[in-house]
Amino acid sequence: MASPEHPGSPGWMGPIAQCATGTKQEAAATGPDLPCPGPDEHLDTPGGPSPNSSMTTGELQEYWRKEKSGWRRVKLLFEVASARIEERKVSKFVMYQIVVIQTGSFDSNKAVLERRYSDFETLQKNLLKTFREEIEDVVFPKKHLMGNFTEEMISERKLAFKEYLSLLYAIRCVRRSREFIDFLTRPELREAFGCLRGGQYTRALDILVHVVPLQEKLTAHCPVMVVPALCAMLVCHRDLERPAEAFAVGERALQCLQAREGHRYYAPLLDAMIRLAYTLGRDFISLQKRLQESQLRKPTPWGLTLKELTVREYLY
Repeated sequence: MASPEHPGSPGWMGPIAQCATGTKQEAAATGPDLPCPGPDEHLDTPGGPSPNSSMTTGELQEYWRKEKSGWRRVKLLFEVASARIEERKVSKFVMYQIVVIQTGSFDSNKAVLERRYSDFETLQKNLLKTFREEIEDVVFPKKHLMGNFTEEMISERKLAFKEYLSLLYAIRCVRRSREFIDFLTRPELREAFGCLRGGQYTRALDILVHVVPLQEKLTAHCPVMVVPALCAMLVCHRDLERPAEAFAVGERALQCLQAREGHRYYAPLLDAMIRLAYTLGRDFISLQKRLQESQLRKPTPWGLTLKELTVREYLY
């Protein structure tokens, strides 16, 4: 069996620079990538062909016809299930447990996360900068100087935060915004990527397997936004010498990318998948051909490996 081409070999070329656009409301996605608008506010729409795709008009129409037939409706419910008082050396605050569930069927991957009042307050301030008119009727729970730790106040705020999140989610441009998605996923993603950078691959995976399903639900309009987290999972599995698991999650990432050959993760991901396929004794030739063809359409200089790319995400 011939070995796949390696970086620096004559047939190898680096990743293509990503090109993305967005509206005011969709100006930036959580973490590293920009969101892409979907054709319907509740539809789970896979990432479409890139502007550099070689498809003809007829092929593009057929592509979107098939993709539309596979779209799923995604709607989320928010519950503030419980709250606890946490005391530290110089502070005391209430942590609210948020449960996010997908409706329509049994959700085996419900998300459970914790946020404090100041996190909600930061979300509100950030949203006001871009969506002041859109959220003018959404009531945010007021801050009180005293009585914040009484059972009555905590119960009142649990209900208020549930209503607050539900109202925000009902506004299409808000639920797709960087601010809203970041509020629900960024703290966990930052911790996971920090563990990845520190070589704590098992801990990183423990976090990612819980936050990625939520990220997928929140970004159903543009699955490409989940690619960095999926690639981080691939790197963790691979470095823990679990090539089969790494390859499986890599296939999910490739599915999210679809025909987005211009995405900055496209070439590094394919390179990693070629190596994994070779290790597992699977068909790496087709992956290698796919990479070579995409690079021939738009040659680019050598770039970063998949791991070098992922460790640079969620630094702040």
